[in-house]
Amino acid sequence: MAIGVCFCEKIRIRSTGEPVATGLCHCTDCRKLTGTLYTYSLIFKSAEIKTSGNPEKITKPAESGNIIENYFCSNCGTPLYAYKFPSGEWDSLVITRVGIFDDLDLLERKPAVELYVRSRAGDVLRSSGLVIKIAEFDGLIRWPEKKIKTKK
Repeated sequence: MAIGVCFCEKIRIRSTGEPVATGLCHCTDCRKLTGTLYTYSLIFKSAEIKTSGNPEKITKPAESGNIIENYFCSNCGTPLYAYKFPSGEWDSLVITRVGIFDDLDLLERKPAVELYVRSRAGDVLRSSGLVIKIAEFDGLIRWPEKKIKTKK
C-alpha cells in the first residue's frame, strides 16, 4: 500500500495495489503542469486508488489529442494525478505523480517507459557523470573559501 499527500497535507491518496507501470514523460503539458523538465509517474488501476480531500480538476486536450483530467490541491497547488480519455484500457488507470509518495522503495523504482523523448530537454537523465552529487541539503549555500575573481 502506498500513501501520498500534497504539500499542505489536505489531500491524501492511498493505493491498495501495486503500480501496473512506471514512466517518465517529457511532453509540454507535463512540463507546464509541474514546472519541471519531465514528470515521473506511477500508474495504478483506478479501482485501487482512494482519495480523501477535494482536489481541483483541469481538463484539456493533450498533445496526443486525448483529453487529460489533471487533479491538484487547490490550497497548495501540488499536482496529484491524472486520467486520460479515451484510450482503451487506460480508461481504468490513474497516473499519479511519484513525488507525492514518501515510501522510498516506491520512489526508487526504475521507470519502465519514457514518453515524448523528442521533447526531452538536452541531456536530461543522460548525464551520469555529474561533478557534484548531494545526498542531503540543509538549505544553506556556502561559497568556496577562495574568492571568485570577476572582471570589472
